[in-house]
Amino acid sequence: MPSHCLLCHTRSRAQIICPACSSDLPPLPAPHCPQCLENTTFGERCGRCLAHPPFFDGVFAAYAYDFPVDKLIHSFKYGQQLALSGWFAAQLTRLLRPWHREYDWNRIMPVPLHRERLRERGFNQTLEIARPLAKALAIPCDSRGLSRIRGGAPQASLPLQERLRHLHGAFSCRQDYRQQRVLLLDDVLTSGSTTSECARVLKLHGAESVHVAVIARALRH
Repeated sequence: MPSHCLLCHTRSRAQIICPACSSDLPPLPAPHCPQCLENTTFGERCGRCLAHPPFFDGVFAAYAYDFPVDKLIHSFKYGQQLALSGWFAAQLTRLLRPWHREYDWNRIMPVPLHRERLRERGFNQTLEIARPLAKALAIPCDSRGLSRIRGGAPQASLPLQERLRHLHGAFSCRQDYRQQRVLLLDDVLTSGSTTSECARVLKLHGAESVHVAVIARALRH
């Protein structure tokens, strides 16, 4: 582990992010949509969830996707700062532990990467977070039940309707998830199209509920 904070570079002993920087990370604004966490005026359901209801049952996000959280996630995914996986897992553990008592999730599932993207990156960033998170919450980590069978352009480069069309049929599931309450893990939620498609496939295979947990939620406003 580094002896200096990744953000301010001051000495932080064994902590990868010092306490001062941790306390200054951008929180999600309130109020927000009860299903996708998009910022809304009175905490009402957002227009996108009304027009195109997602298949997941709710979202939990540790932070808003803003500086410097975006920098940390980019360093983790593309800068080989794999030590951040444990720190991200710790932030999600603190957020999710009270909700786990209510929803009693049976398993944590990382959003899978297509084999071509996995070969390029060398690791699945969500799986690296899912493992310590599953251990902390004492929930099995299920990294094989869902697979991505079609790759293509990154979702961030596509408009919403293109994302929905592009993702339909992109994920495959060969297991029975009846009576299973799934916590689906991703790094960032933007439009929610990827996690919604994963949730759709899991529910087709019997999942009772699918909640989404992310490090950060990207907001339109």
